[in-house]
Amino acid sequence: MPPRAEPELILASTSRYRAELLRRLRVPFAARAPEVDETRKPGESPLDLALRLAAEKAAAVARNAPGAWVIGSDQVCMLGDEALGKPGSFGTAFEQLQRLSGQQAVFHTALCVISPDSRTQVRNCPTEVTFRPLSDGDIERYLRLDTPYDCAGSAKSESLGPALLTQMRSDDPTALIGLPLIDLCDMLRQSGFDVLARASAD
Repeated sequence: MPPRAEPELILASTSRYRAELLRRLRVPFAARAPEVDETRKPGESPLDLALRLAAEKAAAVARNAPGAWVIGSDQVCMLGDEALGKPGSFGTAFEQLQRLSGQQAVFHTALCVISPDSRTQVRNCPTEVTFRPLSDGDIERYLRLDTPYDCAGSAKSESLGPALLTQMRSDDPTALIGLPLIDLCDMLRQSGFDVLARASAD
């Protein structure tokens, strides 16, 4: 009888940013699209929204992936009590950055790990970001260059986004990109998946 295959690692996301971050850990993984309604519930805070969606994404994929570790993540930009999600278009992104101009926002990056024995861990890694005052010309040029229409808050921190900022504070520099790798490695280790032991040299 052939040896039993090791349980796989699955990223419950189609985000290319999260996949690129996860590749840094040098462990094999599969990416699957979670079927989740991302509509904000009445009265739901931006933090609760991010935590709920991260957990729901992981759970949606884990139901069809017995024996796997499943990672779910979601990010919401909080401006005051308002949640700013992915703009999806130039017009919405322009409006978001007009509102963020000169303001401090918090990007909540929630993370969920479900282990093969169905243990679930959920955490949030917040990032405080201060935007400098932005002219309409600044915003238009940035959007034409970086096209951040699939990024919460309409800014790519791993690209030209820092040109919009005066300050960024977080416990994990990868959180703002979309997947907090420090927390992820710790959560996986606690659930029996040792990233360092499984990482390849390739």
